[in-house]
Amino acid sequence: MLSVKETLGAGACIVNGGVTDGRAGRARWASAVLAALGLLAGACGAGQGTGPGTSAETGRQSGAATVQRSSPAATAPTATAISSAGSLVAGRYQPLWPFADEKQARDWQESYRSGGHQPWHLDAERTALSFTQGFLGFTGVDQVVKRTVTGGDARVSVGIRGEGGGRPGIAAVIHLVRFGAGPDAPWEVVGTDDTTFSLTTPGYGAVVSSPVRVGGRITGVDESIRVDVRAAGSARPLGERCCVAAGGDGVPWSATVTFRAAPGRTLTLVASTGGHVAKVERFAVTGVRVAR
Repeated sequence: MLSVKETLGAGACIVNGGVTDGRAGRARWASAVLAALGLLAGACGAGQGTGPGTSAETGRQSGAATVQRSSPAATAPTATAISSAGSLVAGRYQPLWPFADEKQARDWQESYRSGGHQPWHLDAERTALSFTQGFLGFTGVDQVVKRTVTGGDARVSVGIRGEGGGRPGIAAVIHLVRFGAGPDAPWEVVGTDDTTFSLTTPGYGAVVSSPVRVGGRITGVDESIRVDVRAAGSARPLGERCCVAAGGDGVPWSATVTFRAAPGRTLTLVASTGGHVAKVERFAVTGVRVAR
């Protein structure tokens, strides 16, 4: 009996050996095994890689909720998106805010080193709240509920005040990454980690044109979803759509938004919902680039 090859994932192989009785059988078996091993070595060595840009993790289990990330921790940029990107954060993330590119981040570093200019860029919590309240305009989301920092990577949960002084509700988990080199590299918002309200279309890092179709899934009752198209350096949305009725348990939602933006520019797509306790109770963002 010839050996059988089984492939386990990408590049992982196992061999199940058969049994043959007799001297002649053993000779034939040995010859067959040597030939099979030669084929097996070639097959295992020719597997496709699974680095950034070649595969995408669509989500992971966190308790009972499926986390759908709007940053490359879950969805890697496509090859088209990477080739058209002018300045990625840590080589793979879209720079959403506060810096539009690495040059702006370096300029801030120089001003900080020479005169201590805007030290809040070194604080992940303050950067997350400034992004939420200043850039997105969600002034009612004013609480830092939780933060996790690992080296140059941070997740900051921002939320709204609980009713009657109760525990704050989480509106979004903002993903930040250090932009540039050195211990004073500033924090940059690169996306959100989404659970009961997600923004997954278009994919993170996708190249888009106007109009763009956006969408995801939502769990809730009588929801009204607003979509904005924003960019660092612009005080007002470059496009907006309101309001999309939605509701249910993990129900898909979608909308089409028209916008005006320069070719090659990085955009922040923002979806928000609320109206039960606060104007904005949950939001999600993702980063894309305008087609050239």
